[in-house]
Amino acid sequence: MSTTPLARWHRLVQDRSPEGLATLLSERVVFHSPVVHTPQVGKAVTTQYLAAAFRVFGNDSFRYTREVIGTRDAVLEFQVEIEGIGVNGVDMLRWDEEGRIEEIKVMLRPLKAVHLIHEKMAAMLQAGR
Repeated sequence: MSTTPLARWHRLVQDRSPEGLATLLSERVVFHSPVVHTPQVGKAVTTQYLAAAFRVFGNDSFRYTREVIGTRDAVLEFQVEIEGIGVNGVDMLRWDEEGRIEEIKVMLRPLKAVHLIHEKMAAMLQAGR
């Protein structure tokens, strides 16, 4: 099994398991949410957001449909259906020389999906506090 950062990311998403984030994320990781104005900085807060996202997006309809992969970065387009709404999005990942993710940027469409995800993520993050 490959241990590249991208392979490890795919495994975590497939398993819907945030446990492996501790070793995959850099301490200085920056998370750019599609529904939060400011970047979220650091492993702890990024882990909170990703754990909530794994629950919100984690259903059997989630799939990556296209990947553009560089030496230390990747753009992963995905589709998922949540409450009857088709969500199309992009995960942009960048990792350091040690293979730890140092930046994650998520973009979503259409607007109806953005509103739904905002509502669901806010509820998950509130419940986790």
